[in-house]
This record gives sequence, C-alpha cells and structure tokens, in this order.
Amino acid sequence: MITLYDCATAPSPRRARILLAEKGIAHETVQIDLRTGEQMGEAYRQINPQCTVPALRTEEGGVLTDNAAIAAYLEAHCPQPPLMGTTPLEKAEIASWQWRVEFEGLAAIAEALRNSSPAMANRALPGPVDYAQIPELAQRGLARVQQFFAVLDARLAGRDFIAADQFSIADITAVVAVDFARVVKVKPGEQHPNLVRWRARMGERASVTL
Repeated sequence: MITLYDCATAPSPRRARILLAEKGIAHETVQIDLRTGEQMGEAYRQINPQCTVPALRTEEGGVLTDNAAIAAYLEAHCPQPPLMGTTPLEKAEIASWQWRVEFEGLAAIAEALRNSSPAMANRALPGPVDYAQIPELAQRGLARVQQFFAVLDARLAGRDFIAADQFSIADITAVVAVDFARVVKVKPGEQHPNLVRWRARMGERASVTL
C-alpha cells in the first residue's frame, strides 16, 4: 500500500493529495504535525532525512521525499489520466509551466512568508538546517508574487488550463500556489479576471477541495 506522509495545513503535501485524488490511487495517510516540529524529530528523520512533507512510501517500499519524484512515480505507476502530457510537445509545455509556477509562484510566496513570519525565525528555508531570515527577501518575495499573478492572468486569457489545453500537474501546482498566497495577503482581484475565472473552474474539481 502506498503511504503519504502529509500535513493537512501545508501547501506542499496538498499538491500530492490532489495528484493522488486525480489518479484515483488508494493510499494510507500519516499526518505529520509541522506546528509542533514533528518533522524535525528522530522518528520522522528516519523516514525522510530532509525533514519535509510530503513524503511517499511506494508499493515497492522506497520513500520519495519531494513533489517532483512523487509526481514522476505516480504518473508512471498510474498513467491514466495523464497529468504530465502524452506527446513530446505536451510533456515539454507542461514541464515548462510546472517549473515556472514552482519558481515564480511557490518559491516567491515561501520567500515572502519565511523571511517575515515570527513563527519562522531562523527557519527561512525548510529542511534540517536552520537559516536566518533576511527581511529584504520578504519584500522581494511579495513583489515576485504580484508579478506571478499578472503573468498567470495573461497566460490564462482564452484558456481553460495553464498548459497543453488540458488539466495537468501545472494546474495542480498553480491552484496550490494561488491559495497559498493568502498567507502573505495576496489574492486574485478584479485586475486578474482570467485567473479568477480559472480558479473558480478549478474549484469544481473534487480533488481541489482536499
């Protein structure tokens, strides 16, 4: 049985939850409490030395410790429905937008949050090593998030999906990013009509409510 090490309140494992739901893959879930620092404890370090969620224990017994590996495994494990493209061009387009959403969206939000939140003092980056906050990076992160929303809104003009005219992993990551941005007080507004329309459409998918 596949096991997902999850945290219901965190954005990164939500990506894996949506992917598993879209694939219809049965799995067990183990909640890791990030608020109490359970991910830093010795028991979880034995599972994932990176001290991050999600982690996925595969049917073969190995443990995957990042969303990229989890997505690659689940797509190969259960090819239908395809969420990473089928033709070479589809795969390339989806991979490109997946990377952009991660770098321009999720990374920017994390930069803003982790370098400003008192609760994350000395935890500016996830993982087993402590890093000091840099307040200037928080301001840059906020500017990057605003730019990301503008880019995504322009991309979605006349489109139902972000890449390859199909629902894909890029949409999953973008939904999580757009929702996660609320923690830094950024959300789509009237200046983002395409993004607002797309997010409403995404909300019709049962997986997105997870």
